[in-house]
Amino acid sequence: MKPPPLTRIIRELPKLVPFVGPEAQERARGRPFAARLGANESLFGPSPAAIRAMAEAAAENWKYSDPENHDLREALALHHGVSADNVVIGEGIDGLLGLAIRAAAEPGAVVVTSDGAYPTFNFHVAAQGAKLVKVPFRDDREDLEALLAAVRLHKAAVLYVSNPDNPMGSWWPAADLARLIEALPDGVLLLLDEAYCDTAPADAIPPIDVSNPQVLRLRTFSKAYGLAGARIGYALGEADLIAVFEKVRNHYGINRVGQIGALAALNDQPYLTEAVGKIGRARERITDIARSNGLMPLPSAANFVTIDCGADGLFARAVLDELLARDVFARKPGVAPLDRCIRISCGRDEDLAVLAQILPQSLEAARKRTLENS
Repeated sequence: MKPPPLTRIIRELPKLVPFVGPEAQERARGRPFAARLGANESLFGPSPAAIRAMAEAAAENWKYSDPENHDLREALALHHGVSADNVVIGEGIDGLLGLAIRAAAEPGAVVVTSDGAYPTFNFHVAAQGAKLVKVPFRDDREDLEALLAAVRLHKAAVLYVSNPDNPMGSWWPAADLARLIEALPDGVLLLLDEAYCDTAPADAIPPIDVSNPQVLRLRTFSKAYGLAGARIGYALGEADLIAVFEKVRNHYGINRVGQIGALAALNDQPYLTEAVGKIGRARERITDIARSNGLMPLPSAANFVTIDCGADGLFARAVLDELLARDVFARKPGVAPLDRCIRISCGRDEDLAVLAQILPQSLEAARKRTLENS
């Protein structure tokens, strides 16, 4: 039998995935991790109000979700002081990024991003057949001036910036982002990924301005709100820009229980404040653990801490492998010079106690491996 034809773009894509999930690693290992500190989830969990709302909604999960996401959109609009026409709900930021690329980047168009930034975004660009131009990080954060220069040089259609960024946890002040926005060439769409905005300093987040049709702000309930499994993200933008999503989005793609849970989580801002406080204390604890082992933690505005292992990417990979072998799930950046680091998600006291115990053993084993291979 002759298989059905695939598009040239899809045929030519490499067989890669952006991440190997902890579940896949546990299946391969044949045992669970003792500490799950690699996916930037909130181990502190969602608001109890959100848990109750989702539990109550489960019995009616035979219903489809509201395809207009009316209640959640209205609540988000009120929360941010905009109109519901300025809000679109999606399957996490990932889903919205894919839709935005479909809408704004023709096949062959140039999309600019940072080399080593969130890899799932790159998959959306590749699947669209657009051309990805990558700009190196500078001083462990995205280089706004170089990104803007690349946009101008290559006449890009889309610019992707995350603030705070993953995988380094670094950030730019709002004033610098405002200058970037002001300098955007006409017709360029800025995708400003603010997944970690809830854990960032207040002066890192520009005020919401939905009058600019060149800026799309992307946010999520997956991080500080603790609802990663619900897959609820949203974007804020100018009304005509947001209306474009109606042409391409999966109107029944939002899971109903998650939709209801996100609304309850949004309405429980005191819990969000409490969770952000726990994340901040966990960052301090990870920082202390790193320093006590002679490593250099980088400043972070996210729900993780990136740790400089003090050598090259091969040594950092050895440290990560040893952590994984000792049942601590962590990750690391994949692009030099960022790959000299490992990345540890914020966790509970009991999770970080496991890290504190295992990290010295992992470092010793990694150093021994490095000496044997040198």
